[in-house]
Amino acid sequence: MHWNGTLLSSVNKAIRWAETMTWNSVHPAVHLIDKVYQNGVKLTKEAMKICEERIERLGNLPKWDVTIEPAFG
Repeated sequence: MHWNGTLLSSVNKAIRWAETMTWNSVHPAVHLIDKVYQNGVKLTKEAMKICEERIERLGNLPKWDVTIEPAFG
């Protein structure tokens, strides 16, 4: 396992480790976002439908266990 035994003791270390992961030989784009987002902002139904096409949800944990397919490749 990629993360096995690694102590992610800082934000920087977690970001660096995340950059080394791959999924189907594709490396993720990893960025730290320290912006505080406004509460209550929601997508329109049309925008959410586009996002939902890329989301696979586990049947018994649909809110917590999701796989988001990349928009490319």
